[in-house]
Formats: sequence, structure tokens, C-alpha cells
Amino acid sequence: MELIDTHCHLYVSAFREDRDAVIQRAQVAGVRRFYLPAIDRETEAALTDLENSYPGICFAMQGLHPCSVKADVEDALKHVGQSLAARRFVAIGEIGLDFYWDRSFEKEQYRAFHQQIEWALHYDLPIVIHSRDSMKQTMGVIREHQKGKLRGIFHCFNEDEESAKEIISLGFYMGIGGPLTYKNSKLPAVIRNIGLENIVLETDAPYLPPVPFRGKRNESSYIVYVAGKLAEICGLGLEEVAGITTANAMKIFDKPKA
Repeated sequence: MELIDTHCHLYVSAFREDRDAVIQRAQVAGVRRFYLPAIDRETEAALTDLENSYPGICFAMQGLHPCSVKADVEDALKHVGQSLAARRFVAIGEIGLDFYWDRSFEKEQYRAFHQQIEWALHYDLPIVIHSRDSMKQTMGVIREHQKGKLRGIFHCFNEDEESAKEIISLGFYMGIGGPLTYKNSKLPAVIRNIGLENIVLETDAPYLPPVPFRGKRNESSYIVYVAGKLAEICGLGLEEVAGITTANAMKIFDKPKA
């Protein structure tokens, strides 16, 4: 069985003491690739160091997280642009809009989102989208840029069926993680109706652990619990769910060159 964790922050300090063991446990569970979304300049060295330590296993993205967008947005974007020009990354992310915590820099968040989408189109890279309390606005931005070439993942999808269908119509995939397993989740009903054609697996480790690990640090090996829940919902075997979601992830990150 081959699984892919399309979204995990294994480079952050929560894994400082046992990072290698965490990756080894995930590999034993069947996880073959780990995709690492960027947050900001301060964590970039740790991210790329982890990629260098696990070549062909850990893959770095570049981008400015919406919660990291502040008054110095132009300087932060300049750094992202220089990094993208200097080397190849697997994606631009995580980027998007977050209106949950603070809307003080809403204008700057839009500026960063638009600019990073333009870079994704220029470099022919997928984007990994963070959208919290901003789904309508986020999809509006994607519609504005989608001319048939933009692709990527709506990370941590936790919306209704209407939103899922709109994301699919835009040519995007949905990252499903621990919240699928929560008691009051609406995701099982949504997935029963839309199927797995546009679904990829993620953990967002160290955040959002699945049942039975709520309240603890999440890690990539726990992705098996998410895959198992998907198998239960769809009436499929675990191997089949792994095969479908892994193939979907490869379509996004390993797009053949024209």
C-alpha cells in the first residue's frame, strides 16, 4: 500500500525531538511521500533542510501563508519571488485567505494571494490553498485566474457539497484529513455524494489529529485512520482508497511536461 501525505509541517519545532522516528513510523504505515507547505521566511531553512535530509521523500513548497501576511507584505513577497526564481519547488503553498483570526491585513492577504497565483501560472506549479472563513472569497479569486491552467488543492476541506462541487468545477482537488473522523463532521455525507475522484489525503501534522488521537500531536502515520474512514464511507477497501488518492496526488504534483 502506498500513501501520500500531501500536507504536513514535519519541519516545525513540534517534531524537534523525534522527527526521524515520526517519518520512519509513517513509512512503516505505507506513507511514501511527504509534501511540506511553507509558512514564512523564518521557517524556510528548517523546511528545506528536511527536504535535503530525505531526497525523493520530502518535498518543499514555497509560499507565504495568509496568517503570515503583515504590513511588510511586499518585502515578504519579494523573498518568495526570489526563491522561486532560484530553484524548483513542487508547489506554491500554502497560500490563500484567512479571515478567522484577524482581518487587519485583508487587503495585503488578497495582494499576496493574487501575486502567488500569478507565479504559479508562470512556473507551471500547483497551488495549495488555505481558506478559513473565506471560502466564497477564495473561490472568487480562483475563478478570476482560472483560464484552464491553474491547478492544486484546497487544503483542509471542511465545507458543504455545494462548495465541493464548485471546487471540482474549477479543476481543483480537496485535501481531507483528521476532521473527517470527528463525530459531528459533515464531510462523510459530502464524500458519499461526490466520491474520491477529486480527493487527496493529508494530515496537516502536527495539527488536526484524527480520532482516536484528538488532543495529541498529529503525525503522518495517522493518515491511515483518515484513509480507513474514507474506505468505510465509500464501501471500498483500504488498498483501493490508497490507490485512488495517491494517483490523484501524483496528478497534481507530478504533472508531465508538455
